Amino acid sequence: MDQLNILFFVMALLLFLSVLASRLSARLGMPLLLAFLGVGMLAGEEGLGGIKFDSFTGATLVSQLALAVILLDGGLRTQFSTFRIALKPAAVLATWGVVASVAVLGIFATFFLGVDWKLGLLMAAIVGSTDAAAVFSLLRNSGVRLHQRIQASLELESGLNDPMAILLVTMLISLIMQPQETTALSALAMLVQQLGLGVLFGLVSGKILAWLLARIPLAEGLYAILVASAGLLVFAVCNIFGGSGFLAVYLAGVMVGNARNSSTEHVLTVMDGLAWLAQATMFLVLGLLVTPSQVWETMPSAVVIAAFLMLVARPLAVYTSIKWFRYSRKELAYISWVGLRGAVPVTLAIMPLMSGVPNASLLFNVAFAVVFLSLLIQGTTIPFFARKLDMVLPEKPEPLDIREVWLAKKLSVTMQSFQVAADSQAEHAHPYAMTREPKFRNGRLFALIRNGENVRVGMNTQMQQNDIAWYVLPEEAGESFAEQFAGGELSRQEQEFYGEFVVKPDAKVGDVAFAYGLQVPEEVAGKTLVDAFREYFGDVPVAGDKLYWDGVCVTVRELDEKSNIQSFGLKMPKKEDTEKV
Repeated sequence: MDQLNILFFVMALLLFLSVLASRLSARLGMPLLLAFLGVGMLAGEEGLGGIKFDSFTGATLVSQLALAVILLDGGLRTQFSTFRIALKPAAVLATWGVVASVAVLGIFATFFLGVDWKLGLLMAAIVGSTDAAAVFSLLRNSGVRLHQRIQASLELESGLNDPMAILLVTMLISLIMQPQETTALSALAMLVQQLGLGVLFGLVSGKILAWLLARIPLAEGLYAILVASAGLLVFAVCNIFGGSGFLAVYLAGVMVGNARNSSTEHVLTVMDGLAWLAQATMFLVLGLLVTPSQVWETMPSAVVIAAFLMLVARPLAVYTSIKWFRYSRKELAYISWVGLRGAVPVTLAIMPLMSGVPNASLLFNVAFAVVFLSLLIQGTTIPFFARKLDMVLPEKPEPLDIREVWLAKKLSVTMQSFQVAADSQAEHAHPYAMTREPKFRNGRLFALIRNGENVRVGMNTQMQQNDIAWYVLPEEAGESFAEQFAGGELSRQEQEFYGEFVVKPDAKVGDVAFAYGLQVPEEVAGKTLVDAFREYFGDVPVAGDKLYWDGVCVTVRELDEKSNIQSFGLKMPKKEDTEKV
């Protein structure tokens, strides 16, 4: 019993210290995942804790379970609009992009490390795919508002590329251990089986689970347990039948998350905590598993391999995959840079060890070092390069908080709060005056909070700076309503990014050119701005999409909830930013 209590004590203490370390990590600008990894290494055999943990089976079990939970949570928060925006390029990145990256890196590793070509390709396959846990965590907590198409491409790629990485690792292990039984045809059959069953199990199970959530009344706390257990069930069953459990659980989460009702709202809050617990536990265990001295011995080689992966293999894979989808040079550069490696490569690196592949310990240590360097270098510079490459959209006015009160299974009332900024329309105005515009006529003041206390609203009440006003307001009206509470700084940021002039979406390109003295190609002069943008970017434009004509930049400024463009911004760009169309 004492040993069991000691185990509980150690596990709880490590998790507690990891969460506290995450605050320091955030202040230093390092990814939170590194804090969990660092605590595990410090507690390990060669660290201060001296804990000896060498169970690769246990580490694999924890990692697989944690990744399933993380992908389920990521799917729950992925909107269908994300697929409309970036499914095609993300799918190419998740298939051909992984193959191209593995091929280029594998050839380099074979000659650089002086190993057999099969071992070189295996090492490349282990680190060849981006990691969903790292991408979801670091992009969504980067502190910058990324261009939506770029973020969608990166998140979908990380959620979809595991089947290809697992296939390549499995095939290469088989080629090393059982060369006579491994053929290109068997590899292709395995890929089709993994992808096909993953998609089938994910979509069907997701639909069934969403249907159950909408019809089965449960205590609020049980909905998240139902979804988490069902997700793990889908993951396990799909794997048993030879499909990709990772793909299946991610797609199941997407189906459930987009079938919004009172049950799914209860699920999201709890799943967020479960996903953080899964990430913390997974990186703690991987930190305990690794032997720092062995990793340090391989660090010089790992630095070269990581550098080649970041600066050569990944950019080549990205360029050959999605250049044809009209991404700009800067967008390609940013997608190349955010090729984050995380727990998946370390988990894949355990497979050769368990299969008895010669020199498997070298693969594991190099993979771990590459992951550490990726999180340290790429993870810490996500916001910096986003700003440097103009991937950041200006902060937009938005509600301070949003709460939904569900009156029935599919009927809810949305309450939104807004903080009064200095020099805003709301400052010194009556709270009721904010809902006078026709488009806000359904809004109702719920409460006015000042210095943490409720203010009784009378005929002469005026809002002051930093007051928080709560309104019952349709969710889709929140951002435009928030403009009344925003100060001049946000307006200046928007003007700097979009330009001083606002242009209507139905304006003809030729008319805009005539008004501003521009020269535009004859083939676009007769088209409306909306048609020109949709022809170039596809049917789902996003805020921040840009076209340049005769040195003038036209940018999508505002869209409605159905992705219809409402307005464009027009400005003279800097010379170095100009890209002719």
